[in-house]
Amino acid sequence: METDSLLSGTVNGVSGDYGSRGGAGLAGAAGRRRMSYSAAAETCRVERDTGDEELYIQQAVVFIEDAIQYRSINHRVDASSLRLYRWYYSRICQWGLGLNIAVVLLLAFVERPSSLSISSDPRYRSDPWQPPCGFTEGIELVCLLIFTLDFAVKSYLIGWEELRKSKWLIGYTVVISVSIIDWVLSVSMLCDEKLRVRRLLRPFFLLQNSSLMKKTLKCIKRTLPEIASVILLLALHLCLFTMIGMLLFAKTEDPKKNGEWALHFRNLPDSFTSLLVLLTTANNPDVMIPAYSLNRAYSIFFVAFSVIGTYCLMNLLTAIIYNQFRGYLLMSIQTSIIRRRLGIRAAFQVLSCKGAQRAAEERVHIDAVMEVMSRVKTRNYYRSAITTAARRYADVGSMDREQFRKIFDELDKDRIKEHPPLPVYTSPVLQRLQVIFSHFYLSVLGNAVALANVVCICTILVLNSEKSTEKRDNYNLEIINLCFILYYLFEMCVKIFAFGWKGYLSYRNNIFDGFLTILLLTLQITIFITYKLPFSHWDDPSSSRAISLWEMVRLVNMLIVFRFLRIIPDIKLMALVASTLLDLVKNLRAFAGILVVVYYVFAVFGIWLFEGAIKPPPNMSVISNSSMEIVTTNFSVECGTYEQLNYWPNNFDDFAAAIILLYDVMIVNNWQAFMEAYSRYTTEWSKIYFVSWWLTSSVMWVNLFVALILENFIYKWDRSCRCSVTDVEKIRYETSVQLMFREQIQEPTEEELVCQLHQHPHLHLQW
Repeated sequence: METDSLLSGTVNGVSGDYGSRGGAGLAGAAGRRRMSYSAAAETCRVERDTGDEELYIQQAVVFIEDAIQYRSINHRVDASSLRLYRWYYSRICQWGLGLNIAVVLLLAFVERPSSLSISSDPRYRSDPWQPPCGFTEGIELVCLLIFTLDFAVKSYLIGWEELRKSKWLIGYTVVISVSIIDWVLSVSMLCDEKLRVRRLLRPFFLLQNSSLMKKTLKCIKRTLPEIASVILLLALHLCLFTMIGMLLFAKTEDPKKNGEWALHFRNLPDSFTSLLVLLTTANNPDVMIPAYSLNRAYSIFFVAFSVIGTYCLMNLLTAIIYNQFRGYLLMSIQTSIIRRRLGIRAAFQVLSCKGAQRAAEERVHIDAVMEVMSRVKTRNYYRSAITTAARRYADVGSMDREQFRKIFDELDKDRIKEHPPLPVYTSPVLQRLQVIFSHFYLSVLGNAVALANVVCICTILVLNSEKSTEKRDNYNLEIINLCFILYYLFEMCVKIFAFGWKGYLSYRNNIFDGFLTILLLTLQITIFITYKLPFSHWDDPSSSRAISLWEMVRLVNMLIVFRFLRIIPDIKLMALVASTLLDLVKNLRAFAGILVVVYYVFAVFGIWLFEGAIKPPPNMSVISNSSMEIVTTNFSVECGTYEQLNYWPNNFDDFAAAIILLYDVMIVNNWQAFMEAYSRYTTEWSKIYFVSWWLTSSVMWVNLFVALILENFIYKWDRSCRCSVTDVEKIRYETSVQLMFREQIQEPTEEELVCQLHQHPHLHLQW
């Protein structure tokens, strides 16, 4: 679960969490302290009671945790609020909130119209299970109550003054209120209403719970003017070629020469739509065939349109989206770095005033730092690295502000994975064998054997491709697989002998390899026990077994092919590509989250607009099992249309089907068939919906996602271009969006940090 910030504001003109704030404190509460800093007298005066010592430690712990997670420090800092704050951001609480968001979003698959049917094809779709009235409504009510509690906790932690400044929390209030009102209306109407407004508002819960998703959305909003300028140029390009096309392919007296006019340039909407689809190459070369068959010179028109629009303007749009969005994202990431530095600076301030007597000698005791780090919730690796860096100042007994900041630079460093030492053998023979079996060439030999295994499987599959599963010689294939699996077992055992159990398991590729080897061996033993080796007629079709031999052999072969992925860590470029994909899953989920939100909103709109719009003719039969052809009675369709292509399962009759249809349109392969069909069954204005989705998903978001993949890969490539394959395996690059742009980010000055601490709404520092 991604950490969310409580506030959103500005820092020196940069979007972030630090606006102009008053210095009102929490006076009179038990266990609170008042601290003032006098620049003229250079003294740090602290008025404390008996609970102040522990309170300072608690505040420093929370500030450090805020810094690690890039959270805002502008929250209440009294003892009870700090306990509530840490509980709220605990793993179990955040995972619970994430689960609540997932449940409320997944309700769309169960609510009417329900997606709980095997097929979405209206010709032979069975009636889906419809939940009784009150079932999904009861679950949704629990989710809304949890969101209400979440809002109440956030509001209390930041205070009323800060709540009024947070647009996201105000929006949170509005969305919860509207959802509850709409829920009451649904229950009062016995769940028979056609329009549920709250379904459209549910993605807001996902957005407001992710600070990086908020930044991404804000960056997209600021990028829209630049995107609009290129889209306007694209529209001008389309209009210009539409006019030229209507002039070139006007209707003539000769019917044989009217093919292009009749199919694509009959009127202005058809002409514009045909060229818009050509911009995505979805109808190329179909759109130009009627004219090209008459005169090859007509191809110049279509080639010029595609070169200018598809290869120039569309790629230019990708470059502008990436460049502009990257700039705004860099500004937002700058705010995250300021949060980290401010949290560290605040922790130093409360710890230094815990024991310092003069401002000019502000220092933090090492014991206090150790106490704080022992309570901070973070990865053990970072806790160990920070405490190790702090122990360097143990002789002095304390550290100053700059030294305190530097020990937390460990958070930005790569994690070096240390493998356990090799086991020590006294026998010279065992030592020699250990050298042999720990050599890199053993892995190379294992990769070659795995390749040979895959080649054997591929050869047998090619030879048996025309045979039915009952006539295939699975016996010989199993014997071949057994030989290879025995070698895999031998390789695993000798590596365990050479590296030891801990050393063997310290390599991720060994864990992958060993797990599949054990699984393959287990399946192979099961096959031989079930089918009584060496009986050659063990795959008797008349035998009644739960799983046939072919199904078990197929599972073994799939695992063997999957095991061939073990070569990835041994090839540097391939390892970098694989690690880049893993980092995208881990660190760029905010961008995918925005796409989920867009999918959700468009799917809900699609159901509202087009549910049940397309219905197959009542006399149309289903797919024939024998010939796999569509059998129709008194029903003819035009080639290339929705009906002829058998696209009936792609519809807006339920939420799951709507998601798949939107995905098909995003891929832009034959997306004109969907647009043309819904414009025929409903109205020509339905094209606006599909064009809007194409612009949002395929033009803007896919291009942005491709650009971010390039940014992630270039970042990792630049950092590992001098590393060997072993180093790539050894170093775990802590790639995050913040670290990807780390070199372009400016560090905040001490004056900026002091100014933000002075404006803290609850810490009540007086400088």
